[in-house]
Amino acid sequence: MTRTVLVCEAQVPFVRGGAELHVRGLVTELTRRGYRAEKVSVPFKWYPKDELLAQAAAWRLVDLSESNGVRIDLVIATKFPTYFVRHPRKVTWLFHQYRAIYDLFDTPYSEFAHTESDVRLRDRLIALDNEVLAESTRLFTNARNTAARLARYNGLAAEALYHPPPLAGQLTAGPLGDYVLSVGRLESNKRVDLIVHALAHTDRRVRLIVAGDGPLREQLVDTAARAGLADRVTWAGRVTDQQLVALYAGALAVVFPPFDEDYGYVTLEAFLARKAVVTTTDAGGPLEFVEDGVTGFVTDPTPEALGAAIGRLAADPRTAQSLGDAGYERARAITWDGVVEQLTAEGSR
Repeated sequence: MTRTVLVCEAQVPFVRGGAELHVRGLVTELTRRGYRAEKVSVPFKWYPKDELLAQAAAWRLVDLSESNGVRIDLVIATKFPTYFVRHPRKVTWLFHQYRAIYDLFDTPYSEFAHTESDVRLRDRLIALDNEVLAESTRLFTNARNTAARLARYNGLAAEALYHPPPLAGQLTAGPLGDYVLSVGRLESNKRVDLIVHALAHTDRRVRLIVAGDGPLREQLVDTAARAGLADRVTWAGRVTDQQLVALYAGALAVVFPPFDEDYGYVTLEAFLARKAVVTTTDAGGPLEFVEDGVTGFVTDPTPEALGAAIGRLAADPRTAQSLGDAGYERARAITWDGVVEQLTAEGSR
């Protein structure tokens, strides 16, 4: 008898990012392997702050034990607040919690600060996370960085399960071009502004193409103009998969310096296109794949250091290609087979 599996997604309307692609990929791979799989989505809203409790309550009210008279054999929760869902076989594959109350608390990347009301709400949400995550019959994360955060703040152990990036089957290598590529949403923690400023410390022949959109686009365009770099930066916006594949193929390298990223599939997409990745010492997840001088460069999170690394690749294409080839060997070993097998296995943690 075909087993039924539901994958839970918290979706911000009109926004498609890594987590959404992650869920879509999992549903596809489960279906490919004979499961009757489907996505369950609830719109997510994080403001005003008290709305976070309402969002958690909404998922807690959802009972996915059966649907239309059909028993649901397994529910896979992903990011906050999907793991509040009720099911006797709830497996959590944690993409991330609500990081604004965790490691980003009281930083420029969080709306939560050390005020009485914020601390009280934060403590309540973390306590709830502890309770519902512990209900999971098995608990996984998408990266070691995510697992370490879970252990640090919640005292819960989880196993990291890496998955291939969304474009894994489409990416191809191409000749090294005259531009470095940035891929992702234009948000503060992605630090595209750091890449823009780094460009000022490279040869003027090196260009930057930014594939992605987001709330900081106008601010970043202005940043490039003020730095005298407007003619060297192309803002491609949201691109199709085919366009992105072509951009990866033609790049000199991919520059990806987020702040403490959970996973960062951009790294693996770059590797599968045989491109070196330049990242930073505080990037988090990318450091699980980028080895300095082996598959790319890891620098201090400063424009000068990032620019110097880009300059080294531009001046030495053979090294750039060698690093990209090594990255390819690292990325091609990551498949969906082990992920699906672990998520659907019987038993408990």
